[in-house]
Amino acid sequence: MQTQTTDAKSIGVVYRKTKGRYDVHLCDALIHCTLSAKLWKDFELSSGRVQDVDRKHHDPIAVGDRVAFIPADDGAGLIVEILPRRNALVRTSARPMHGAHAFEQVIAANLGQVVPVFAATNPEPKWRMLDRLLVAAESGGIPSLVVVTKIDLLRGQSTEKDLLVVVERYRQIGYPVVLVSAQTGEGLDDLRQTLAGKTSVLAGKSGVGKSTLLNALDPHLDLAAHSVNPKTGKGRHTTSHLEMYPLTFGGAVIDTPGTREFGIWDLQPERLADCFPEMRSLLGRCQFGLSCTHDDEPGCAIRQAVMAGAVSPHRYQSYLRLKADL
Repeated sequence: MQTQTTDAKSIGVVYRKTKGRYDVHLCDALIHCTLSAKLWKDFELSSGRVQDVDRKHHDPIAVGDRVAFIPADDGAGLIVEILPRRNALVRTSARPMHGAHAFEQVIAANLGQVVPVFAATNPEPKWRMLDRLLVAAESGGIPSLVVVTKIDLLRGQSTEKDLLVVVERYRQIGYPVVLVSAQTGEGLDDLRQTLAGKTSVLAGKSGVGKSTLLNALDPHLDLAAHSVNPKTGKGRHTTSHLEMYPLTFGGAVIDTPGTREFGIWDLQPERLADCFPEMRSLLGRCQFGLSCTHDDEPGCAIRQAVMAGAVSPHRYQSYLRLKADL
């Protein structure tokens, strides 16, 4: 990770943040930093937010941000500037209660790829969530790599064929999919090659095996990992915060806490079809042109493609459900 120093300021990359404190990577060291009061004030003024509420729920800094900070004599630092982002993976926050206000949640910034991670089984994969993650990545202009873990649990089983049908569906769209097993080592070399030299953010449900997978890829990480609860069949949270880890074979990964839902932030319904690569070339070819909502209008090119088998009915249903939520 490249860093530099200008005048009294040093420039590094945020590797971790917890409760208003940030670990900034600079020259193979982590500098414990806080955010300057001026930067907080500028952020609040520019966003029109209320300080007492927003400092709990909003943070101008994301893991992966490049920041300028002033080193202190005690080895700590004060962040005084956030450099422009190349991109960001963003979601709508979960609402703690009915009627509560949702807000923008920047998961990570300056990414080379988004890596949705799903288990072949235990827990069962939720393909609708995968589509949401892929749409969020497309909306941010970030490439995606789909990883299916625990493939050893399905080898030779009758349900293996069903999984491979879904995998082929995404591959035909153009998304690379890697099948891996942390237990047998299957697919790990291929995954290392696709992660090397990039900053990747891993996202998925609890229990899919993100931490176990990272340990198998790079044993020096030594991350804590928990199994799925045998009584509920649900994953147990292992990762409790976002953190970036450098990889010995090059690049870095950002591990994220497991999530049960993923809301799309600030995407207009008319832009949604453009975030489905298989629909993109059909836009403007409908009877009503770009005004078509691709729902029940006559002469819709996307619906015709679904009936012809060129667009997956499952992906089309994901499109309709997502559009209803926007």
